[in-house]
Amino acid sequence: MSFENLNLHPAILRAIEESGYTTATPIQAQAIPEVMAGHDLMASAQTGTGKTAAFTLPALNLLATPHPSKSRGPRILVLVPTRELAAQVNDAARKYGKHMRARCVSIVGGMPYPLQNKLLSQPLDILVATPGRLLDHMERGRIDLSRLQMLILDEADRMLDMGFMPDVERICNQLSAERQTLLFSATLEGNIGRIAQQILRNPKTIQVAAQREKHANIEQRLHFVDDMSHKNKLLEHLLIDPEVNQAIVFTSTKRHADLLAEDLYAAGHKTAALHGDMTQGARNRTLTKLRHGDVKVLVATDVAARGIDVAGISHVINYDLPKFAEDYVHRIGRTGRAGNTGIAVSFASHMDRHQVRKIEQFTGQRIEASVIEGFEPRRPAPRTDRDDRPRGKPGNKPGFKARTQANGPGKDAAGRPFGENKFGGDRKFGDNKPAGARNDNNRGSTAGKRSDDRFAGEKRSFGDRAAKRPRTFA
Repeated sequence: MSFENLNLHPAILRAIEESGYTTATPIQAQAIPEVMAGHDLMASAQTGTGKTAAFTLPALNLLATPHPSKSRGPRILVLVPTRELAAQVNDAARKYGKHMRARCVSIVGGMPYPLQNKLLSQPLDILVATPGRLLDHMERGRIDLSRLQMLILDEADRMLDMGFMPDVERICNQLSAERQTLLFSATLEGNIGRIAQQILRNPKTIQVAAQREKHANIEQRLHFVDDMSHKNKLLEHLLIDPEVNQAIVFTSTKRHADLLAEDLYAAGHKTAALHGDMTQGARNRTLTKLRHGDVKVLVATDVAARGIDVAGISHVINYDLPKFAEDYVHRIGRTGRAGNTGIAVSFASHMDRHQVRKIEQFTGQRIEASVIEGFEPRRPAPRTDRDDRPRGKPGNKPGFKARTQANGPGKDAAGRPFGENKFGGDRKFGDNKPAGARNDNNRGSTAGKRSDDRFAGEKRSFGDRAAKRPRTFA
């Protein structure tokens, strides 16, 4: 459907045309008319389908009609879970509303309060905010929400996962009951549906693409690895491929993101890290460099799984598998956006096979294990189409109680009297080392140093990290 058929204001159509768009995506074609008709809305769409414009365009269209009140407060409030997503929504509102002089302000954690206080003291039309920081300003009486007409919850499922829903409910209780409310989420099942019933009035429901629908434009690959050294060699081989334009490498922890970024930087890659411990200024600078192509490899935690929309990202690499299966969908959705193609590569050890199985069950799509010549794992790939964990059925090892009863009263599973030290002699409280154990106080010994480093005890693939190097590397 053409945007001209959606009855949008001419100033908005002009901005859309200048942005290079002519045809609305399915979520936009279905959501925009419902919103402009004044209905509350529950919408679910796959990431990368133009969901942000689906609520930004009708919100701007509402601003085309002047409000009778002369208050300085916002008419549109958009709640988002992360700072990156707030920046994305803010950019979209400014891009499509540039010919309407719509004033958009972003209020998120990590920004200095004096600057935010100054922004909130000026007239504004659209306020994009994270729930915690917005509630803080509301309790201090710094925001006038008397003329609010529309509330938008973007990535509501993510806000639920991050524990923001109590704050969202407190915010909703302080807003006008006559407002129009839009809820966008990757899924509308479970608790999201319950919350929607509380804050929406007779909403229309739109589900353009099921959460479990296959990413037809994203090639998904799975490589089983033997150890960290094997994983690092595979990563280096993938990143030097000429087909890689820009890549996001996802890790499970902030510390590991920093360490891996430093190693890749030392190996000659234009690398930067992105995670929640960085200041807002540092995160903004990193994302700006990524968009300008100055950063080729972004090493990130799941803070970057939503809210990053960079057309040049050709590859997503799950260096560590995500904790939750639904995060896998949002990670790989950073590539293959706006109709482009992309490649998503996941590394997994044999111990990760159950997590791979959960991902396959969630997406409804089997990820075939592949092997790169010269980087074959020592062990064959395990099966992920069945759960081989013991379920306590006959034939499995007996439980602790059964084993202790079999060995006689007062004895443990090994047949020793309770309290007996298997190293010999009785154990005393606080004696937590067997005889001959390493003494960590021995300054001449190197054993055990960097015990919290995931690379400890093995050869580093990308070279030793330079000491005290800044964490932004490009």
